[in-house]
Amino acid sequence: MLITLLFVALLAFYVAWNLGANDVANAMGTSVGSKAVTLKQAIIIAGVLEFTGAVLFGHEVTETLATKIANPALFAATPQIFVVGMVTVLISCGVWLQIATSRGLPVSSSHAVVGAIAGFSWVALGAGAIDWSSIGLITIGWILTPLISGAIAALFYSQIKHWILDQPNQIVQLQEWIPWLSTLLLGVFGVIVLPSLTEPLTNFVIEQVGFTIPGYDIPLLTGAVAAVGLTIISWRQLKQTEEVFLTSQSPVPSSQRCTELVEVSPIPNRVEKLFARFQLLSACFVAFAHGSNDVGNAIAPLAAIVYINRTGSVPIDGITIPLWILILGGAGIVGGLAVWGKKVIATIGENIIALQPSSGFCAELATATTILIASRLGLPVSTSHALVGAVVGIGLVQNLKSIKFQTLKGIAAAWIITIPVSAGLSAAIFSIARILLF
Repeated sequence: MLITLLFVALLAFYVAWNLGANDVANAMGTSVGSKAVTLKQAIIIAGVLEFTGAVLFGHEVTETLATKIANPALFAATPQIFVVGMVTVLISCGVWLQIATSRGLPVSSSHAVVGAIAGFSWVALGAGAIDWSSIGLITIGWILTPLISGAIAALFYSQIKHWILDQPNQIVQLQEWIPWLSTLLLGVFGVIVLPSLTEPLTNFVIEQVGFTIPGYDIPLLTGAVAAVGLTIISWRQLKQTEEVFLTSQSPVPSSQRCTELVEVSPIPNRVEKLFARFQLLSACFVAFAHGSNDVGNAIAPLAAIVYINRTGSVPIDGITIPLWILILGGAGIVGGLAVWGKKVIATIGENIIALQPSSGFCAELATATTILIASRLGLPVSTSHALVGAVVGIGLVQNLKSIKFQTLKGIAAAWIITIPVSAGLSAAIFSIARILLF
């Protein structure tokens, strides 16, 4: 059984590797496409925050996939069949994600995992082995994800466009809006994530200090301090950018002036330069959100197998995810992004619409909002759906003709075929394994 566990752990790492190359890459694509960060910076940022999100928040979605797609009660008498089925899930998902990544297509790992689990369950015990109510809920989430994310992104960008980008004096308007942008950016992240991060501190204050405080007081205080700090820093950066601009207008030799500008800012627009900094933060939130949600796609089968190995029974009501499994998934995601992520980054960041830091910021903020909410609800939604929906939503606000529909057709086709392909692969591999092993 130890050899089996080692083999399954390697398979889970393989799936996480492909997941990092595909889903994480498309999550960072808008930042690279808008030139807010370089490819190398994106890989480092995503690596750190994907890993953190996976370890801190990855357990809820992992539990959903491990216990609520196939009906585990029907496998109670034959846990070994459930183990073989979960192995076929890992193989099917890893192969399909690798094929899609090689073609630069941002597919949904959530689709692949759910389809693969349904595929082997159907072959093993018939259609009744599938928890269709959970499948229905998850499917509704897949449909709503791009629509909700697109609507949020369009709302954010339309307001920024109207109140800042389309105004005659953009700098003045941006100065007035910086506090609101800071509050929005940190509020979205803070409301969903900070309560869990600060819970140990809250418990310490209540239990050790003896001072009773509401559960949300420390998160609210932390978020408020962070928003004020970001506002002050952004004002200073905007002032420095203005000083550099004024200096560049002074009568100095043109060669020297060009050198100064190149050294200070590769983004010529002063407003977009500041938005690039906001987008850097929003990219961090997307990476964290993605790690918290999609790591479950890679490690849920492994978690189920480890549970069966430890208890001798199939997980029915819920399972505790060991920390080492979350770490394994996070490490695989980081490795895949670093080695294979470039193609999908190019598709999302450059081949749907042309992005500026302001529009990329809105796309990422909308994506993070959608994915973090889903993670807190334990729903395995698709980051690629959310991000593509957000980018299209911004394109609708900018100009319908700016959207490259040919790229969208390829992405949509990959989305549609992911479930049947992964289900078919899983069913075929499981059928062969059952003949050989049982």
